[in-house]
Formats: sequence, structure tokens, C-alpha cells
Amino acid sequence: MRILITGGAGFIGSNLLHYWCEKHPEDRVVCLDKLTYAGHLESIRPLIDDGRIDFVRGDICISDDVLNAMRGADTVIHLAAESHVDRSIDRPDEFVRTNVLGTFTLLEEARRLDVRRFHHVSTDEVFGTLSLDSVRKFSERTRYNPRSPYAASKAASDHLVRSYGETYGMTITVSNCGNNFGPFQHPEKIIPRFVTLLKSGKNVPVYGDGLNVRDWIYVVDHCSALDAIVGRGKSGSTYVVSGRNELSNIELTRKILSIMNLGQDRIDYIGDRPGHDRRYALDDSKLRKELGWKPSMRLNDALKATVEWYLDNEWWWKGFGDSYSFSAKR
Repeated sequence: MRILITGGAGFIGSNLLHYWCEKHPEDRVVCLDKLTYAGHLESIRPLIDDGRIDFVRGDICISDDVLNAMRGADTVIHLAAESHVDRSIDRPDEFVRTNVLGTFTLLEEARRLDVRRFHHVSTDEVFGTLSLDSVRKFSERTRYNPRSPYAASKAASDHLVRSYGETYGMTITVSNCGNNFGPFQHPEKIIPRFVTLLKSGKNVPVYGDGLNVRDWIYVVDHCSALDAIVGRGKSGSTYVVSGRNELSNIELTRKILSIMNLGQDRIDYIGDRPGHDRRYALDDSKLRKELGWKPSMRLNDALKATVEWYLDNEWWWKGFGDSYSFSAKR
């Protein structure tokens, strides 16, 4: 099988490429990535150098770039996206272009080339927010209620993908996942941001009261969920993906400090950001029951392994400098 993975030099994409090459060495994998600030070619360099993947540098908004990468593909796994909420507040136009127009361009080329399956990777942020005292969880039946330009752009792309399934009969699936963590994540995100700041002798900034809750999943477990959905998911279906690890930002911060043997005096509370969603929680019963998937890593073990990876791979994140902004998001 020939698979095109968009955004493969980014965080989830690079982990998915490593996962796929290990689990499905018989497949031919193509990576399409524009190499924006969040794309890091060194994350997938070994796969390129030994010929396990073909790398195409290109923009998902440009039809010729997409056609060049997609020609001959049986399956598309679409991960390429602008994903940093803080950046979406400052530059919403970039998010609309990449997440909406880019998804449209991919769908059009996939339709013309008669691609067998198109899987779209989305986020739990399209569902909005839950109160801290609520017992509700987001599921495939939850009404969309995006509250940031990023979430709105992803909601629009979700709807586009589903419309191509209905209108053109394309075989499509959509997944909405919680907060990922693991290796190769840009240090604008909370876990690598905190580890790298602490490693550099600086304190960590926590938004507001730190009680905002997120549903966390180790990125390799997310990759195995995508494998299950692409391989066995029903056409037209949506699957919520969760590690079932609800954790407030301050709890997460304390866990990182504990792993690094540091005290809570290294925390600086800062003003909250606009539209900061209070709580996300996910019910992934459909995915587990229908496809038999479950995560393999416990939260504390995966978090410890992740912190240690950033401590051991300073060469990877040092190149980003300190120009990125802080976020309490994925």
C-alpha cells in the first residue's frame, strides 16, 4: 500500500512516520510537509536517509504540490495543520488558509485521483469547553462549539471532509483527539516548553489559576489509534481518541517538577489568555468497542519517558531558540 502522510515533519506526523515504518514496513510512505516553524526535518532524517519514506516539500494549499505527493497513493492521512491556539489569536488568517483551504485542496486532489481512503486528524477543541464541576465528556455525538480561531478552522475542515464523503462518495474517516505529548513536539507546547525552560534554569509560566483540565494521550498511542481507524474504521465514521488521562495544568506542572526533582517555587502564575477553555474530557467508548483499541502506556510512565527524552536530546530543541510563545495547549 502507498500512503501519503501530510505534516509528517511535525510532532504527531513524525511520530506516525516512525510508527508506520516499524509496524508496516511493506508499505510505501510519502511525507508531504511545508517545513514551517513547527516542521523539523531532523525528526525524520533517519527514515529519509535509509529510504524508508519519500519526502516531498510542499504546501497543502497548492494543487501542484499536492498532486506531486499524492499521485499513486491508496490512502491519505491528513495531519498538516496550524495548531497553536495563541498563534491563532494573533494570526487567524494563517489558520483559515492552512486548515480550511489546505484540507479542501487535499480533498479535491484525492477525489480526482480516486484515493481509496482519506483520514482526517482533528482535535477535541472543536467541541468547545466543559465546566470543572461537570461529569460530561465529549463524544462523537457532541455538538460543535469552537471557541478560538484554531478550533473554528478545524471544525470547518471536519465538515468539509464529511461533506466529500456524502457528496462524492469518498471513503473518509475523521478522528478527534485530546492533548498529545511525547518526543519531537515543538517547544511552544506546555510539556516541552516547561522541560526546556527548567533545563535552562528558568521558571515555568502557568496561565491563570492552573486549574484548566485537558485529556492527555501519549503520541505513540495516538498513532496506534490512527492505525486502527485507517485499517478498520467504517467509512463516514468519526472516532474520538482519548488516553483517559484528565489532568489540570497545575497537576501536570507538578508532575514535571517532581520528575526533574525540582520544587514548586519554580512556578510563575501569569495572566490568563483570551477564551481559555476550562476543561476537555473525552468518551472514546466507540473506538474501544468497535475497533478494539486501547492505549499501551500509563500516564506517569509516558510522561517520565517524555521528560527524559527532552533532557537527553537537547540538540533537537536548542535550535528553536526562545522565540516561541507559551501555551497551555497541545
